[in-house]
Amino acid sequence: MKKILVIEDNVEIRENVIEILELASYEVAFAKNGTEGIAMTSKYQPDLILCDIMMPELDGYGVLYLLNKNPETANIPFIFITAKSERLDLRKGMEMGADDYLAKPFGRMELLNAIESRLKKKESQHASFSNSLEKFDQMVSKKEGLPELKRIIAERKSRLFKKNQVVHYEGDMATGIYLVLSGKIKTMKLAEDGRELMTGIYKAEDFLGLNIILSSNPYDDTATALEDTQVCFFPKLQFDELLQLYPDVAGKFLKLLSHKIRDKDTQLMQLAYQSVRKRIAESILSLFRNQELGLDSITISRTDLAALSGTASETVSRTLTEFKNEGLIEKKGSILKILNPSKFSKMRN
Repeated sequence: MKKILVIEDNVEIRENVIEILELASYEVAFAKNGTEGIAMTSKYQPDLILCDIMMPELDGYGVLYLLNKNPETANIPFIFITAKSERLDLRKGMEMGADDYLAKPFGRMELLNAIESRLKKKESQHASFSNSLEKFDQMVSKKEGLPELKRIIAERKSRLFKKNQVVHYEGDMATGIYLVLSGKIKTMKLAEDGRELMTGIYKAEDFLGLNIILSSNPYDDTATALEDTQVCFFPKLQFDELLQLYPDVAGKFLKLLSHKIRDKDTQLMQLAYQSVRKRIAESILSLFRNQELGLDSITISRTDLAALSGTASETVSRTLTEFKNEGLIEKKGSILKILNPSKFSKMRN
């Protein structure tokens, strides 16, 4: 029997929902507010959560945020119950990771269909996870390498992060690593003087959080989607077991990590010894090298380019204008195109 947790402060609505679910042969528990709901989730371990948005003590957004931070509760299907019909409020809930929402008043079949749909999707994910483990054993025996490993991880769990949505915050504990399937993610670190420094840009087939997951420390930067980005998640527990059991795969991850360390060293050397013009030029060139083949332009804001090159956005604007006047680049808003790659790459320091 599937277990449903209902988090709702309105007594009448809560009792009506419980009655409908029990008649449909679900096992039901309830909480009267968000704080109680968090405690009940850990104790009850439901198969699905129905949660109101506007509640005392802790609202639905807070409940979802805290559940997503806990690896034991992050994957529980979560449906918002809300009387708020504004598109912006509903979008906020979905961007935070909610699986669905029900706008009050809703009918009996609407409620049951939403629950059944989410439970079926969860069962499908579990089946895919089991198949992935079998394929992983085959991959290791055949030593087919990292491309096959990426394909297996991609089958386990995926999530869409909308543009400007935060993937993780600086100081959060890492619960696994992400593989970028499509889109781009930037990582930013806040300096003591309040300036932001971009520590990396991750594109399709890049692993996010590899260095942190191996060190078992909290994230030292904040990751944000530069555009709509699809990622899949590989939990820390399985990742640790993977490295311990299969040295050949561990070697591949260590090789990836060594490349990242070398890139960081290069970035630090550029910040320390290169002129502003050279730093901005190198940052633009690195963006071109790391984008998809066949594209002749990049899209990046002045603020992000300043954070990547370790300078001020005003300096970036002035330098880009100089590059344009010199015939080195073409720029339209945030779109940049290199007109003279040879001269641009050989720019003197």
